[in-house]
Amino acid sequence: MTRTVIQTNQAPAPVGPYSQAIAASGTLLFVAGQIPLDPQSGALVGGDDVAQQTQQAMANLTAILAAAGASCADVVKTTVFLSDMNDFAAVNAVYSKFFDADTAPARACVEVSRLPKDVKVEIDCIAVVPSP
Repeated sequence: MTRTVIQTNQAPAPVGPYSQAIAASGTLLFVAGQIPLDPQSGALVGGDDVAQQTQQAMANLTAILAAAGASCADVVKTTVFLSDMNDFAAVNAVYSKFFDADTAPARACVEVSRLPKDVKVEIDCIAVVPSP
């Protein structure tokens, strides 16, 4: 099995001992959880607005997918972590703009007691990278 670290400056740099993503055997891509940080400044985007936070988290996820040669259409599984399950509808409204309803990936959505930097949403994914 080959293992390749995926890194792009179009998404926030890791703030701990992890990679933005790992491509395994050139086929599977495991993208670390993305929170709503601006990739250039590292500042939180969206303030208290969960829709804006979701938009930025998804933009970061999309940038990492692109760096690996993939897109949202290649995502097979996501996990959405929410600090408040009452934000579920607002997150879905933004999330659904990134995935075709007929082929959307499998997903888990869970409420957690706290997320890094006290954000409202974090999203990770697994994708199948298309052959070049």
